[in-house]
Amino acid sequence: MNAPKTADTSPVIAQAVSAPLTRAAIFLVATLNPGADHCATLRSFCADIPKLLRAIEFRDLEGELSGVVGFGSEAWDRIFGPPRPAELHPFREIRAGGRHAVSTPGDLLFHIRAKNMDLCFELATQFMEHLGTAVSTVDEVQGFRYFDDRDLLGFVDGTENPRGAAVTEAVLIGEEDPAFTAGSYVIVQKYLHDLNAWNALSTEAQERIIGRTKLSDIELDDSVKPTSAHSALTTIVENGKEIKILRDNMPFGRPGQGEFGTYFIGYSRSPRTIEQMLENMFVGRPAGNYDRLLDFSRAVTGNLFFVPSATFLESVAGDQPAVAEASASPTAAPPSSPSVHDGSLGIGSLKGDIRHE
Repeated sequence: MNAPKTADTSPVIAQAVSAPLTRAAIFLVATLNPGADHCATLRSFCADIPKLLRAIEFRDLEGELSGVVGFGSEAWDRIFGPPRPAELHPFREIRAGGRHAVSTPGDLLFHIRAKNMDLCFELATQFMEHLGTAVSTVDEVQGFRYFDDRDLLGFVDGTENPRGAAVTEAVLIGEEDPAFTAGSYVIVQKYLHDLNAWNALSTEAQERIIGRTKLSDIELDDSVKPTSAHSALTTIVENGKEIKILRDNMPFGRPGQGEFGTYFIGYSRSPRTIEQMLENMFVGRPAGNYDRLLDFSRAVTGNLFFVPSATFLESVAGDQPAVAEASASPTAAPPSSPSVHDGSLGIGSLKGDIRHE
């Protein structure tokens, strides 16, 4: 991926949102504690992130360690001040019937990936030790790759992720918001599954809910696939073009507690794509034609974060004064094709609507 040049001819380097999928991951969401000193701690931490990654990565060069850091709307102005990303806002809660896409607290997201959990664990530990009392953890999930990239429902997850150069266009901001070139938006949700009820269904019934065959992972023909199928409702088309996102969902669970779930994480250059997907799932398209997967899966968290470029993070000054939160809502700008380099920090289809697959 080619990097656009800034005024000083330096390339803008993205965080590693498009790092290869791995066997292990940690998703950690935290809130920023009150106090200017805690804001200063977090700003100083931004410049330390690459050094921490390099130090731990060097201990296992084949471990594919990566880390992405995102920031929530309510904390952005306290930490960085203006300007703010054009489409950054709190996660939009959705209620429809008994279905609820909840919005939960979260100022900071760490998405840490590696081949093995020990690397993820060490990086998360170092991050939290450096932040100390500046933040409070509100959710932490250790995810794992389940056999041949399946979720705990038994279906392959992430089939329709973009690949190659298409990743850049799908997830990295370009000239539509030049102050934040090479940044990305990320939405996360933790879903808990009722596996007893799900497994009581026939394979054919499950396939009609997902929209793909269970064993071979082939999408059902439109002639037999219900319009309420997950793959139908989560495919977004604009002006005749399918809009992709990049997701890296992970199974998680505690069998002894009867807890089984999927951690959804989706990166996009605009949050509107994933928000439309969720609207289709929870409300329906048309209204009432909702995603029947939600009869078996319940969202218990929901957050939207902005992932600034690695170049942005490395330029943050630790003594930068905090500012009051902005009261105006940002205005969304239309997307355009970006051209940026992705990968300095080393960190997974949306047709009238994204694919869970």
